[in-house]
Amino acid sequence: MQKKYAYIGVLFIVLVFGTWAVPKIVKTIYPERLVKFEKVPNFKFVDQHGNTITNQTYKNKVYVLEFFYTRCPTICPKMNKNMLILQNAYYGNPNFGIASISINPTYDNPNVLLDYAKKEGATLKNWHFLTGDKDAIYKLSNSGFKMYAGVDSKAQGGFNHSGLFALIDKNGYIRSRTVKVGNIKNPLKYYDGLNIKQVEMLKRDIAILLAE
Repeated sequence: MQKKYAYIGVLFIVLVFGTWAVPKIVKTIYPERLVKFEKVPNFKFVDQHGNTITNQTYKNKVYVLEFFYTRCPTICPKMNKNMLILQNAYYGNPNFGIASISINPTYDNPNVLLDYAKKEGATLKNWHFLTGDKDAIYKLSNSGFKMYAGVDSKAQGGFNHSGLFALIDKNGYIRSRTVKVGNIKNPLKYYDGLNIKQVEMLKRDIAILLAE
């Protein structure tokens, strides 16, 4: 109950002062440390403004990463609607970012991504919609994150991919929480971008990493 009221207090502070005040008190409310997984492999892509984006772009920032494509008729619209929740929660915080990597780079050039970002309401300065070499993107998705992405002629839209969000800390490591199933705690690793409860968990876990 005490933690519940403390969390309400955090929401009040966010509304009044913005996200800047959250790191100072979040350690008291969420004292647990998130699980650390492997470091994100090096990547180099181009964003919706034609800028080169690499791991170094996100150095000292907490960010969320997803794989999507603009013509996706199934899960991507819901994923990016939920990503807007994270954008709005930490809007104006220069230490938070988002990376949305297209798995259809042949079509999703920077101009297409810019139009898509505007249409979706993605106004966060550090939200980069990325495109680049197809093989490099698929290697990062399938081998680097082990989040499946691939061409699938039988799937709606012609591609298949996961709806997962990866949370990455200021040092470039994938981070997540443990979840209890019965009496056993297991690491979650990735968050279901289609599940609003897990998106809300992710929103709280971002605050933990910002406070580190």
